[in-house]
Amino acid sequence: MKNTVFVAAILTLTAFRVATGQSNLQERNKEVIRECNGKANRGDIKGQNACFADQITFQGRAVTRESLLANLEDIQTTFPDYYSEIVDIIADGDVVVTRNRVSGTHKGVAKRTVNGGMLVGVQPTGKRFSDVQNIRWYKLRDGKIVEHYATRDDMNMMRQLGVLPPPPSSGAR
Repeated sequence: MKNTVFVAAILTLTAFRVATGQSNLQERNKEVIRECNGKANRGDIKGQNACFADQITFQGRAVTRESLLANLEDIQTTFPDYYSEIVDIIADGDVVVTRNRVSGTHKGVAKRTVNGGMLVGVQPTGKRFSDVQNIRWYKLRDGKIVEHYATRDDMNMMRQLGVLPPPPSSGAR
């Protein structure tokens, strides 16, 4: 009986989403995020920037697409081979959340306070970081990103780059 009720609830929710267009909206929004991520991975920062609305909220602050472009250019300069693999993606209405695995090689000097601001003015280490986890939350309107938040494992990245010391060993005494 419980399984029947559960299945009925799922079917009702699915029918509601199809009837209201939410299912299609969610798939379109996920595709926008996938395309934007792909542009970033190909180094197409102008194309990536075009995924955003003219005015967006980024990490809780209102920014313009022009200032966002400057951040994207700084990331590209600092990590020319920056790569972000979408491992998981979910959508609910106009919100898309991804879990990404990020990698890159530190080959440039950061000038902007992206990546937690810890690389501003730091000379390139030439070291590569990999398997750094990120969670990204997006809100879309009319096929454009209007809000973006990210939680990144910057400490792991900085340790792999040699900018921060490794974590203390957790071995038994």
